[in-house]
Amino acid sequence: MDDISLYGAQIVDLALLANDYLIISDLHLGYEEALNYQGVMVPKFQYPLLTSRLEEVLSHQPAEGIIINGDFKHEFGKISRQEWSETLNFVDFLRDHFQEIVLIQGNHDPLTPIIARKTGLEVHKYFSTGNFLVMHGDQIPKKWDEIGEETLIIGHEHPTVGLRSGERVEKIKCYLKGKFRQKNLLVMPSFNFVSEGSDILHEKALSPFLKNGIDQWEVYGVEDFETLYFGKVEDLLRFQSQYI
Repeated sequence: MDDISLYGAQIVDLALLANDYLIISDLHLGYEEALNYQGVMVPKFQYPLLTSRLEEVLSHQPAEGIIINGDFKHEFGKISRQEWSETLNFVDFLRDHFQEIVLIQGNHDPLTPIIARKTGLEVHKYFSTGNFLVMHGDQIPKKWDEIGEETLIIGHEHPTVGLRSGERVEKIKCYLKGKFRQKNLLVMPSFNFVSEGSDILHEKALSPFLKNGIDQWEVYGVEDFETLYFGKVEDLLRFQSQYI
C-alpha cells in the first residue's frame, strides 16, 4: 500500500488517518432498503463489505479512534428496519476495534441523534483533532473567521473520476486536495459500496465548498488500497477533451 500524505493526513484506502483517528465518510447504511422501496431491487450486501473493508484498513493502519464524517444512515425522515439493525450492529463492531467513536452530523442525519442516544454516543457538527477540523461539508460554517485549524476534512461530495473509453465510463473513487478561503481542504470519497459517487469531471458539484471551481485541485484516485495520482482537475479535463 502506498504511503501518501495529504496535508499531513495519510490515505489508507477509503479512509484517512489524522492524529490517530481513522476518518470514514458517507456510509449511508440502509441504502439498499430505500432503493427497494423505490422499486430498485438490489440485495442487502453493503454491511458485510463495509465491515470487512474496515477490518482490512485496520490491518494496514491501526488507530485509537474513528470518526464517521456524516451520513451514517440514508433515510431522512425515518429509521428503517435495515438502518436500526445495521447502525446498532456497526456501533458494536466499532467498539470492538476502537477506544473512541465520533459521529459527525451530515445532511442525511436528522434522526441519527436518536440512534446515538441509544448507543451512548453523541452527534457533533464538527470535530477537531490537532490542525484538522472534520465536518460533513454540506454547509459552510457561518463563523468562518473563528476556525483556527489549518486543514478542513469534508465528505458529502462522494467524489469519483469518470475515465472514459469510447462509450464506457469507469468511475474511480478519489480524494480532492485544494484550498478554500485560505484554508487547506481535503474532500474524502464515500465509504459506501452501493453507489459509485459523483463524477467531478462531468457532474455538478454537490458541496458548497466546491461550487466556485476546482480546476487547480489535485486528484488522488484509490482502488483496492492503491493510490493513483491523477494530477489536477484541469489536466484531466484537458486530456479527456483531446481523446473523446
